[in-house]
Amino acid sequence: MKKISIYNLGTGKGTSVLELIKCFKYPNRPGDIAESYGDASKAEIELGWKKKYTIKEICLDSWNYVLHLHKSFQC
Repeated sequence: MKKISIYNLGTGKGTSVLELIKCFKYPNRPGDIAESYGDASKAEIELGWKKKYTIKEICLDSWNYVLHLHKSFQC
């Protein structure tokens, strides 16, 4: 039987939903949670994974990817 592992990856610094939303400049929606935290220590211990980018860099990269996809599919 194949072993399945689950990893919680993050920057090591808590990011509130509001901080994340500000990166994308979207308004808060009713029902959004205020904060969410993850502990990436298991991934570091078992995989040697460490954060490389800040949340702002991650959001910027994600946004650039979306923009690139949009440009790629224009007629």
